[in-house]
Amino acid sequence: MPEKNKKWMFEVQFRNLSLPVFILFIAGCASSSGPPPIAEVDGTSVDIYRIGVDDVVQVSVWKSPELSVTVPVRPDGMISVPLVGDVQAGGLAPEEVAINVERLLAEYLREPKVAIIVSDLNSHEYLSRIRITGSVSQPSSITYRQGMTVLDAVLAAGGTTEFASANKTKLYRRKGEGTNMYDVKLQNILSKGDLKTNYPLAPGDVISVPERTF
Repeated sequence: MPEKNKKWMFEVQFRNLSLPVFILFIAGCASSSGPPPIAEVDGTSVDIYRIGVDDVVQVSVWKSPELSVTVPVRPDGMISVPLVGDVQAGGLAPEEVAINVERLLAEYLREPKVAIIVSDLNSHEYLSRIRITGSVSQPSSITYRQGMTVLDAVLAAGGTTEFASANKTKLYRRKGEGTNMYDVKLQNILSKGDLKTNYPLAPGDVISVPERTF
């Protein structure tokens, strides 16, 4: 192909690519006054769960159901897996445990494939709870569930009382050594369906609904 035609093709491709890239750059630079994405809580990703004592894990070995078990994590952080014995689980991510089990099973099976699923999150129960306090019907400590929002927590606490100053509600989120505070227009959420401040919650969040001052 002539050099001139090659150059023309490159310029067309670059022009076609430049607009979406520019839009993506602008979107990446946009800022928000709301809480950071859940994955940024405490500076680590909440998707990386570290197994703890008393958690219950399911060990699934592909094509070997006789080796697949559901077992609790013992106080020493170990779990018992058929054929290989004790395996460290405490303090590790499920993916890391799966790799270790595969390595041990490789002495007995050809290219074993292992999946580790945490079926009961017992060790982090209180660290992951959502607390809602102040002028609500039932101040509560509730178990965090993925996808939970401010409104979910308020409804779980029985809603606000007649004395609540709902639009002065605060959401407190731990960040490293400190705590970030975010304004929640709870009255707007409840009465107007304005969901701008109906933030997704993260493990450990605290919602405080103050009373009106008379």
